[in-house]
Amino acid sequence: MRAATPAYLVIEQELRRIIRDAQPGDALPSDAELCERFGVSRMTARQAVQRLAAEGLLYRVSGRGTFVAQDPVHQRMNRLLSFTEEMARRGLTARSEIIDSGVRAALDEESRALQLPAKAQVATLRRIRFADDVPMAVEDVRLPAVCAAVLSADLATTSLFTALEGLGRVPTRALGTLTAAPAGTTEAKQLDVAVGAPLLVEQRTILDQHGTPVEYTESRYVGDRYRFDIELLRQD
Repeated sequence: MRAATPAYLVIEQELRRIIRDAQPGDALPSDAELCERFGVSRMTARQAVQRLAAEGLLYRVSGRGTFVAQDPVHQRMNRLLSFTEEMARRGLTARSEIIDSGVRAALDEESRALQLPAKAQVATLRRIRFADDVPMAVEDVRLPAVCAAVLSADLATTSLFTALEGLGRVPTRALGTLTAAPAGTTEAKQLDVAVGAPLLVEQRTILDQHGTPVEYTESRYVGDRYRFDIELLRQD
């Protein structure tokens, strides 16, 4: 006798059908609606939703519901563009939620990256980056204290690059690394993902038009919402 299909797979198949015919951003049935429709527990309904979220097919926004996901955003690694510029090129609206900002003593790592003397001050900015209201990354920015004036700009809707250019410091070149890490409790809440979800961690130092470090930033991107496209040329 053939075993019955597990309830969470039945729900998953139905959600796949809905997603296939929907548009990015369309609302999907809530956990409560799935429970009522399929006669299952909330845990079973959530299992189906979480499996599809892990594939990047849907995303959840606390207090609002579950929605069809956009295709992953792609960023080319051979061009220096701000997050705002990257999103605009793809027809998406970028915005930020400022978590914290201020001026403090630089850590050793920050002093090295920004080529600052010991005990120098740095301006700091922590924000969540959104594309069409979908949380994409948590960003930690450190700047030389001489650039602290940018913190008074509207960095929720304005590019930091634009603010720096207003000070005469034009972001021109970047050096960095890309690694992977699991989402911690705080990041998971900020990015609306499960604890332990894969994140892409980009650390980069940005130089201005004079070759002087102007920004040291760590960005933690949701792994299934962001892609880095790399082009490599072999030299003779």
